[in-house]
Amino acid sequence: MGLAERVHPLPWMRDHQPARMRLVTDDAPALCEFAPSTRIVYLSHYFPPEGNAPASRVHAICKRWVRDGHQVTVITCAPNHPSGRVYPGYRNWPLQQEYIDGIQVLRVGTFLAANKGKWRRAVNFISYMIASTLVALYIRRPDVLIATSPQFFCGWAGVMVTALKRIPFILEIRDIWPESIQAVGASKRNIAFRLLERMERQMYASAFRIVTVGAGYKEKLVERHVPPYKIDIVTNGVDRELFDPHISGSSIRKHYGLEGKFVCSYVGTIGMASGLKVALRAAVLLKSRSRDDIRILLVGDGATRDELQQMALKENLDNIIFTGRVDRSMVPSFIAASNVCLVHLRKKELFESVLPSKIFEAAGMARPIILGVRGHAAGLVEQARAGICIEPENEYELVAAIERLATDRELARRLGRNGYDYVHTNFDRDQLSRNYFGIIRNTIDNSPIAA
Repeated sequence: MGLAERVHPLPWMRDHQPARMRLVTDDAPALCEFAPSTRIVYLSHYFPPEGNAPASRVHAICKRWVRDGHQVTVITCAPNHPSGRVYPGYRNWPLQQEYIDGIQVLRVGTFLAANKGKWRRAVNFISYMIASTLVALYIRRPDVLIATSPQFFCGWAGVMVTALKRIPFILEIRDIWPESIQAVGASKRNIAFRLLERMERQMYASAFRIVTVGAGYKEKLVERHVPPYKIDIVTNGVDRELFDPHISGSSIRKHYGLEGKFVCSYVGTIGMASGLKVALRAAVLLKSRSRDDIRILLVGDGATRDELQQMALKENLDNIIFTGRVDRSMVPSFIAASNVCLVHLRKKELFESVLPSKIFEAAGMARPIILGVRGHAAGLVEQARAGICIEPENEYELVAAIERLATDRELARRLGRNGYDYVHTNFDRDQLSRNYFGIIRNTIDNSPIAA
């Protein structure tokens, strides 16, 4: 994934030659003498080189559609998640473009904010909604528009674009807003919250179809009176191109002094929903038991990482390691360096509907899972026999699971292999992207406002 040319302004945005795709740099798609069968515009607040779950999912699906001959444009921001600082090589310009794996990426300028707090993030979200709506209105009319949450206002950009430009609209739900922000304590039930709930209902009503990532989310939507026939499920999955159990993690182990240690890793956003104070409490327990052979590795960044790291320093917990943000391409190597992967969310009823993408990444690398998520995620891990399920936020159960796998390496190997076999059979990205495209074609063919 290279860094391509960025242009401001973009005179080619109204392209009246659909039979050609423009060659911008070596990273752009080559000229082709046929019109792609479907033109897709995808609104996503997050996109690579950001490495969080929304960015990874959108990229993995879109690059497969491009390979199948379709024209895909993603409208996103300058990469800055989770710190709010723009990544090297990018600028927070009003509009810039690049090609990533054949995907045309239009990056809009936004008010930047770290992934923490309330008001600055709200302004960040709303600024993206406004900017992405304006760009989507200006570019050539696509066959279909997709808008994905999180965040909520990205979905509302889709509502406004489809209302003004009359484009068939698919809403992708990866998070139930505003309930999820209340679940992590970021908002109280006040007048603003009730306004968001009304906007939520309108957003669902405006979409021709809704695609969500698991049965639990579908249940939540039906509770909100969304007709079941309007909802499709396209789960997260394993990307064979990125996650390969033959990848070596030896350089990671050497760099962080993990050679000869049993490593339990959490790899992902260290945010308010992750509930990772449990990892610090587990580290305290392990230290009290003189388990110097075990290390906890927290890979990533987020709203609570600084706080947790300061707590670990204060407690002198040298058995827990924070890496900070790492490039998405390095995630498989960190998982390869791990003996077991921790997938964890706070003990909230809302999260029982979640199916974390970390499950598929760990299983794709044939690593056993310690799962601190109840509900649908626990059902999947148990059915796959891919790990040990624990009560969320329970450090005693977490330590017991780590020690069990550290003692029984054959069990750890068997659970990892079970997970690998299960996700490759049932959650392959190639098949999932084909299923998704079938939903797109159905939407275009049956929408009363299709082109």
